[in-house]
Amino acid sequence: MDKKEKWQDKLESINEGVTFVIYNKRKFSLSKKLFNKGKSMKVFAEELGGNDFFSANYYLTQKGGVLKPCEMPSEKVIDFLTNFKLIN
Repeated sequence: MDKKEKWQDKLESINEGVTFVIYNKRKFSLSKKLFNKGKSMKVFAEELGGNDFFSANYYLTQKGGVLKPCEMPSEKVIDFLTNFKLIN
């Protein structure tokens, strides 16, 4: 990708560890784990009190970021990453 998308900025700005977010009026536990000195990451979100989840790996390459969703459509993960709101 030549230009960073909003979801990429949000993904990179999330602190490593576990945080809580709201997405589509539902609360999720969101975890982010860094690998390879921050050049790759795993993100997993699980709906609290529900069955929905989001899972993906993200790799920073010389050509830009590459998103690899885990057994779900890219659109689902990108919508989540674009639209979640951090809970303060």
